[in-house]
Amino acid sequence: HFVREYGNAANAPKWAMAGRSMDKLEAVRDEIGAPASTPLVVADADDPASLDTMCARTKVVLSTVGPYQLYGDALVAACVKSGTDYADLCGEPGWMREQIDLHHEAAKQSGSRICFSSGFDSIPFDLGVLMLQQEAVKRHGSPAPRVKGRVR
Repeated sequence: HFVREYGNAANAPKWAMAGRSMDKLEAVRDEIGAPASTPLVVADADDPASLDTMCARTKVVLSTVGPYQLYGDALVAACVKSGTDYADLCGEPGWMREQIDLHHEAAKQSGSRICFSSGFDSIPFDLGVLMLQQEAVKRHGSPAPRVKGRVR
């Protein structure tokens, strides 16, 4: 999105790509057409110090490292520790509850905002409920009092 919307414009948001392998980061950067100057950060969920270093360099981490219950614990902890905001596209409610219980108070203290399900897994339900409620108002004059969703 940043590459498509901003290119190398002076008003482009500052961003970097992070992952476990510099070679893979370079390949993805080139594949998406990002400038060669795009910062690349090597960080690994198995190396908490690398996550601490990464989080200390940024204001927000957007994560796509699922399954989060296997790979997300250390990153959330590093964000909370440094006061860095965190957003993901998680669809693992048990893990999210666990992380809230573990980090809520510390995140309040550090100023870190943790936002789970900020994308793919939540969008179908969020948009589905929005569209359903709009249709209910159109057809019946008021939104449905309750909406249930199901995944198969």
